[in-house]
Amino acid sequence: MLSTECSVRLARPEDVPGLIEQMRALAAFEGYLNEFRVDEETLMARAFGDQPECQIFVAQGQKGIAGYAVGLTIDFTYDLRPTVVLKELFVADEYRSNGYGAALLRRVAAWALIKGAARLKWDVLVGNHRAEAFYQQHGGRPDAKWIPYKMGEVELQAIAPPTAALS
Repeated sequence: MLSTECSVRLARPEDVPGLIEQMRALAAFEGYLNEFRVDEETLMARAFGDQPECQIFVAQGQKGIAGYAVGLTIDFTYDLRPTVVLKELFVADEYRSNGYGAALLRRVAAWALIKGAARLKWDVLVGNHRAEAFYQQHGGRPDAKWIPYKMGEVELQAIAPPTAALS
């Protein structure tokens, strides 16, 4: 059920301190708090600078920001239509099960359509069954066609040519 106190809007620079607090809470939940490096200055530059790298939406609760979602776009894809990546969706504990996550997801979906996106993709932390149920309830489904892979910095350094070779 959507709380009557919830509204979703584009994030503003003055939201940055609250966003950092919630991003840290997500990092703690997902187990990478020791590696979390986002600070207010970096977030201001990357989300609100001359060339924003993401779009952030916030769900406004009675006591401030109830949750947030970060969207990224991959503009060049096989069908020449963007893919929107839901990089993060987080709702503070006290606001969960009140429609804030659904409102954020709907807003990201609307933004994706405005961008002309043909798809919305995201990752769910292994074992986060509550998130899986949430996304499935809203029409999301696991993508059995693709297996996520990653490389860390050590692996990147091991396979990359020297930077002088790139010029």
